[in-house]
Amino acid sequence: MQTSTTFPRSNDEAAHSATDSAARLRASKTLFLLAAGLSFVFSVSLWFLVDREQGLFVGLWVPSILALGALLTNGKGGPS
Repeated sequence: MQTSTTFPRSNDEAAHSATDSAARLRASKTLFLLAAGLSFVFSVSLWFLVDREQGLFVGLWVPSILALGALLTNGKGGPS
């Protein structure tokens, strides 16, 4: 019978993993906020320069993007 031994992580490895995880979470949140901000600017541009109805449609993307970002970055509701 073959047994495998798993060694506990060292403190350095655990700290590096936590730092990596925090950096990825921060990057994810930044990307979602950037996408929502760009959508907002695009919506306002459409509203004033092209057509109000198109601007309104694109403006509805902003809360959807933010809701998706909140769902995926909180760690409980999204897929792992």
